[in-house]
Amino acid sequence: MTFYPGLQIEATKEPLGFSYGQGVFGPKEEVRRLEDIRHSLEDKNCDGPEELYAIVMDIGNEEDRISMKNRNLLFGAVTYAAGVIGQEPVRSQGHIHAISRSCGASTPEVYEIWEGRAVIYIQQSDEDNPGRCYAVYAEAGDVVIVPPGWVHATVNPDVKHNMTFGAWCVRDYGFRYEEIRRHNGIAYFPKVGRDGIWWKPNPSYQGGKLVEKRARAYEDFGLKPGIPIYTQFQENKDLFLFVARPLDYPKLWEKYEP
Repeated sequence: MTFYPGLQIEATKEPLGFSYGQGVFGPKEEVRRLEDIRHSLEDKNCDGPEELYAIVMDIGNEEDRISMKNRNLLFGAVTYAAGVIGQEPVRSQGHIHAISRSCGASTPEVYEIWEGRAVIYIQQSDEDNPGRCYAVYAEAGDVVIVPPGWVHATVNPDVKHNMTFGAWCVRDYGFRYEEIRRHNGIAYFPKVGRDGIWWKPNPSYQGGKLVEKRARAYEDFGLKPGIPIYTQFQENKDLFLFVARPLDYPKLWEKYEP
């Protein structure tokens, strides 16, 4: 399952990374390894793939570079390995976006799955009670928006195939990990089962009910289903300003449901 992202970029598998087509800018990938996220796993002594995922931040077509910078927006991509780490699928450790100096707020993120299947896990808080928790199941072409100030982690539920996604975020992004690490990870651990993944509560938290659901359309954000989010930016350069300036769009977040 693949989805054209609207620009010439392809994920590579051996090694994990990306290749860029003509007219596309982007950095060399950064690779996250098992040792980098071990502290967030239920079994901290587990085995698994050495390289879990590769990240490139600030990619795009050359003609769009100035428009992105002027709006303080950044486009990135991540590709995940297949496999299992202990009894968990390959995943990220989980974080909250730190408060950006440019807007004075934690900022949202707009995911778009390009290849394979993904689960975007989000929880409302990194405190002892994590509040509302969701596991949002997405396939190639689906979009998932993570709201400001929520913990989120990305999971590759298909242990036999790689997964790739793109995302819009703020340029001066930063991550907050401390409370998540104090709680030994996110509030629910994804586990590999015979019929797919299931979720085991993390005993370091109290409360927080998990809701599993499919990705939805985001017409309330002005997004068009089936059209790459990069292409939608090209057509309307201000469409994703809610990412860089979330405080200017309070109604989008008041009763947000992923």
